[in-house]
Amino acid sequence: MTLMLLLGLVLIGAAVALFARATAMGRLRSTETLSNIQSYGFAVPKGEESARRGLRPLVDDLANQLGRIFGGRMGGIRETKLRELLTAAGMYTTTPRKFMGYRVLAAVSVPVVWLWSASAAGYPAALSVLGLVCAVLVGWMAPMSVVRRRTQRRFLQIDYELPELIDQLVVTVEAGLGFNGSLQLAAEHAHGPLADELRLTLQQQSMGLTTNEALGNMLVRCDTPLMRSFVRSVLQGETLGVSIGKIMRDLATEMRKRRRQSAEERAQKAPIKILFPLVFLIFPSMFLILLGPAVFSFLNTLGS
Repeated sequence: MTLMLLLGLVLIGAAVALFARATAMGRLRSTETLSNIQSYGFAVPKGEESARRGLRPLVDDLANQLGRIFGGRMGGIRETKLRELLTAAGMYTTTPRKFMGYRVLAAVSVPVVWLWSASAAGYPAALSVLGLVCAVLVGWMAPMSVVRRRTQRRFLQIDYELPELIDQLVVTVEAGLGFNGSLQLAAEHAHGPLADELRLTLQQQSMGLTTNEALGNMLVRCDTPLMRSFVRSVLQGETLGVSIGKIMRDLATEMRKRRRQSAEERAQKAPIKILFPLVFLIFPSMFLILLGPAVFSFLNTLGS
């Protein structure tokens, strides 16, 4: 109990010190904005930044301070991979060091909550120590797991929305618009992660990148099979001078075939996936309800 009390006091003191430092040093908006523009070509709108109130800005400041302290130990390659993962998850304004600060916060706050609940419930010391180790691991790994799951869901949604985008490009290109104008029109009327990627691609073009370079950057951020086919087809059409409308029409047909094949594959996997809950969860309860009264009656008959 004395050890847990000392550990709790140390953690509370560290949290208070970091909170005071984050409050005293201010927000440093200009440095963060320049870092975002350099890393992603994307900046947070002033209206959105000023609209945030309450506890969120203080937590962000604390995460930034922790990221500056612990994030300096990351290597350049590791920081680059983490930045690519964050952009793939759609977290454009979250820097790798800020994300490291959130991981440190989670790795500290989850064990503190566990120690408080363990001391309140009166758990044994061995169980408290084992739970403390597990809480540290969960707090450290949970943010990365959330980002990876968000990336997977975002990639699936992008692949699902891509055939409709290509249909819009086919209609607008064959109506007389250029490819960049078609992308601009599709980005203005679309919503979701694919629309965000299109707007970011157009923003990079407005900053001086060519169409091939901007599409290549979009492929790096969203490296999915359908996006890979889309970008490579567009680049091939631009290089060889083939009609973009015909390429987009053929690509839309191919993508719908792939989406149909993917749906059929998931449908064929469904019986295998449902087998385990059926055997271990549904059948035992069913047998208990159907055979329980008969077994009970049979045992009473034998007993009498």
